[in-house]
Amino acid sequence: MTETPIGTSPARALILSGGWPGHQPHQFAALIRGMLEESGLEVTDATTLEALEDADALRDYALIVPNWTMDKLTGEQSRNLRAAVETGTGLGGFHGGMGDAFREDTDYQFMVGGQFASHPGNIRRYRVEVTALDHPVTRGLGGFEIESEQYYMHVDPSNTVLATTTFDDQVLPWIAGTVMPVAWTRPYGQGRVFYSSVGHDPREFGHSTVAELHRRGLLWAAGRLA
Repeated sequence: MTETPIGTSPARALILSGGWPGHQPHQFAALIRGMLEESGLEVTDATTLEALEDADALRDYALIVPNWTMDKLTGEQSRNLRAAVETGTGLGGFHGGMGDAFREDTDYQFMVGGQFASHPGNIRRYRVEVTALDHPVTRGLGGFEIESEQYYMHVDPSNTVLATTTFDDQVLPWIAGTVMPVAWTRPYGQGRVFYSSVGHDPREFGHSTVAELHRRGLLWAAGRLA
């Protein structure tokens, strides 16, 4: 695992925060900002979707972090975001801020590689297993237990799965034994996409493995980790 030196011209990241307040987007924005700035990126915060209306500006970012549960994108906003990623801007995020964003926009969901469907049992303790042992995002990381929403998602079979969770029979017996991707990467044109379904509450980032998984995933999407 090699982190690319930033040099005198820092890579730039855009954190787009808003939508349903239950996912505490502004608290998460502060966590993400700290994580990226500590790794040498220059961070811009946006709290309006109007930030997606300048197509040229979006292409100047190394990384865009959707932190915006539900809500809607206009056609122009969606096209601009997807075009930026397709031409090389990274896309990275987690939980509902990226995986339950813009539910009506199937083009956005195709870019992400998945979409939230349910979290049976709501907040519960479950285990995550790291399955991609040689990927730069997960190399050296072990499995862990977390108390959070265990996301059941509709996922793209072309994703490179980094970690999974297995559903038990305690809430919905008919999904017992289902192995569900938790974290994955994928290409979208020339852009890199990283997603993790962990991250319902900012306190989850107090878990060292969770924090490192997300830090590495965002840096990988930004092209700063190889």
